[in-house]
Amino acid sequence: MSKYKQSFMKGTLILLTAGIINRVLGFVPRIALPRVIGAEGVGLYQMGYPFLIVIITIITGGIPLAIAKLVAEAESQGNEARIQNILKTALAITCTLSIFFTAVCVLAAPWITSHLLTDTRVYYTFMWMSPIIIIVGISAVFKGYFQGRQNMIPTAVSQVCETLLRIVCVLFFAYKMLPYGIEFAAAGAMIGVMIGELLGLFILLVYYWRNKKGYRSFNKASIGSKPIQRQSRNAFNRIMRISLPVTASRLVGSLSYFLESIAIVQSLAIAGVATAVATAEYGVLQGMIIPVLLLPSALTYSLSVSLIPSLSEAAARKDIPLIHKRLHQSLRLALVTGAPFAVLMYVLADPLCFYLYKNTEAGVMLKMMAPIALFIYFQAPLQAALQALDKPGNALVNTLIGAVVKLALIYLLATKPNFGILGAIMAININIIIVTLLHWNTVSRFLKFSMHTADFLKVGASMLIMGVVCFFIMHTGWTTHLFIRFVGSSFISLLLYLICITQFQLINKYDLKRIPWFGKNI
Repeated sequence: MSKYKQSFMKGTLILLTAGIINRVLGFVPRIALPRVIGAEGVGLYQMGYPFLIVIITIITGGIPLAIAKLVAEAESQGNEARIQNILKTALAITCTLSIFFTAVCVLAAPWITSHLLTDTRVYYTFMWMSPIIIIVGISAVFKGYFQGRQNMIPTAVSQVCETLLRIVCVLFFAYKMLPYGIEFAAAGAMIGVMIGELLGLFILLVYYWRNKKGYRSFNKASIGSKPIQRQSRNAFNRIMRISLPVTASRLVGSLSYFLESIAIVQSLAIAGVATAVATAEYGVLQGMIIPVLLLPSALTYSLSVSLIPSLSEAAARKDIPLIHKRLHQSLRLALVTGAPFAVLMYVLADPLCFYLYKNTEAGVMLKMMAPIALFIYFQAPLQAALQALDKPGNALVNTLIGAVVKLALIYLLATKPNFGILGAIMAININIIIVTLLHWNTVSRFLKFSMHTADFLKVGASMLIMGVVCFFIMHTGWTTHLFIRFVGSSFISLLLYLICITQFQLINKYDLKRIPWFGKNI
């Protein structure tokens, strides 16, 4: 084993630690930015993201996964020359595509912002967003490389540093540009994002050059074990064979997200909502509610990233028991850790939105989406399993079915004045449930995999107990200070949940010992 390599659980927990730090730090601009540029400014800032995600998906959708799988296989064989060929080929593909699409975005920006994004004020934000394509494309290649090495530290460090710089730059540039108009303030925030991404890429490159010598030293016997020229010819074909189906699957999700942004704003216009108000409501949904909802997904992201190389290695050895074990670990952790957040977001939706954003109206949206949160947390490990086990076509079909249903329901519900933005949220919720259940059905049929019913019952009982206690503490007049009741209900109910899952043996001392650095001392 390479000296830089971590175990599945340790790698997951390293990424989880970084993910939690990122999510917590990421809430600083999420909370402060609406207070600087308002909900309408956040709407302009968010409006270009769906289009950006579509482009980035085309460029990098399946390439990081392909790199991770191929590098993991090559490292298991001790073939360092093949690893370097895979990396160089992936960089050539990504850089070529990134430069092309960046040029297209810059040249077509006036048409895209006026015809596709429905609000011409997003033009300046879109222009500053375009250079991010190249930065993210190269970063994705190196993240896939380190993922295949099962070395999660470079990714974790780059994410944390990128987040720290982005916080400062987003707020600084948004504030400095605000006197010129709200559209310039939103563009200033995007400049901050670009600077943060640059730092993240720089750190990945530093780690690569620092670790490169160590990898070669460890694998020096393997260099030249196969003709490098032949490896170079095969690398492109293998990367494309793996990445294209995954890219197609993710592209469906990205296009769905892009069309969702257009459909919501247009549906609200049909319902009689003014453009500025529709932009503001979209900004509340995407800039305030979704980030809160996705806070616990730091864990599911970490699980997914660690799961792909682990399952790929197990599948190459046809080790079905290990595949079942890793998948069960991932889903159980997603269930156990996501459940208390879903309870808090439902019971405390109104005070949570008030203290975060000074916006009590957003609480209605959060309360509608909170019960669906567990489906979101389950979906990421399931999709990662399908991709790692060479079933991206199934993930594509599942995602496509959900996307069609979602877009149809948005136009059906959000165009009705009595529903409006809440109709769009209903459609999004139904989409999440459908895709998660379809992924679960595919994985369970392919692997003959199932989870213990007792796990769901135990977590459900813990959630019920936690929710009742949280509601009781929040809504009884034991103190007149609302904030004290909010903090007290959150802390006591979370503590009670931890006691419940410990007594139900959903976690044990062995799970705690796996936590990096201080797990053995707990």
